[in-house]
Amino acid sequence: MQLMEKGEGENQTSITEFILLGFGDLPELQTLLFLLFLVIYITTMAGNILIIALVVTHQHLHNPMYFFLGNLSCLETCYTSTILPRMLASLLTGDRTISVDGCITQFHFFGSLVTTECYLLAAMSYDRYLAICKPLHYGTCMNGRLCIQLAAGSWISGFLICTVVTCVMSQLIFCGPNEIDHFFCDFTPLIQLSCSDTSQITLIIYIFTFLDAVSPFLLTLTSYICIIATILRIPSTSGRQKAFSTCSSHLNVVALFYGTIMIVYMLPKSGTLRALNKVFSVCYTVLTPLANPLIYTLRNREVKEALRYAVRRISQSGSYCERRRV
Repeated sequence: MQLMEKGEGENQTSITEFILLGFGDLPELQTLLFLLFLVIYITTMAGNILIIALVVTHQHLHNPMYFFLGNLSCLETCYTSTILPRMLASLLTGDRTISVDGCITQFHFFGSLVTTECYLLAAMSYDRYLAICKPLHYGTCMNGRLCIQLAAGSWISGFLICTVVTCVMSQLIFCGPNEIDHFFCDFTPLIQLSCSDTSQITLIIYIFTFLDAVSPFLLTLTSYICIIATILRIPSTSGRQKAFSTCSSHLNVVALFYGTIMIVYMLPKSGTLRALNKVFSVCYTVLTPLANPLIYTLRNREVKEALRYAVRRISQSGSYCERRRV
């Protein structure tokens, strides 16, 4: 373990690197886990990049709902890339060390992107609220300017809030032990290893958690209560089904994201529950970015049509090139 003197005349030393234990307690499964997470990473990146490409290139997807979906897919590609490449390298090489600065940097980007996703999901739920509950005013309310403001506000707020937490965290001293029983650098495991006074940063994180997680969640929840109430007032069954189909994909994503996050951060961190906590962490950090493009492509008619059109164009281009060569 690398050590660095904290200061003259002090007996304490500060560590310069952590060991991310990850899945090191399963040595016989390292190769299998590497292959599994590699497939998940490639599929996640390909799926989200495909959605971004479809939203950008297809004219009929140029509307607020798909503008936010494009932002969400862009976020997911960044989000999964803050965790999986480092995990894959660890599984492949067996090197589980990460510098203190590298760990804090990973937490910064992870926290910023999670916060941004909370705001983006709230913006998307507000878009669905206007579309279903205020259809006559939707075109004028959810205009291009408001879409850009909501998306930009989500990204800026996410990174700004987490930057404050990261700046305070960077002032902490870590004296050991240096083992983190997790596969990435999360807030709670990091704070537990600090030998500094953590009361200030704990208070800050409680305040910001309310601002960047609870508030967007309550806005999302309120939007869907109004949406469901409006749908239930529609007299015809076909009308209810059509209205619900426009928000079902987003509702599935919201349920998956917030459901796993609540389990991870509300579950006690002791005994066998610690291993279970790690499994649920995989769900919201690794599987949620994978599930989002699958949910939107399998359940959304317009995205499926755009995908079929793109495949048809590619096959036609291939046939044309073959004929030219002949």
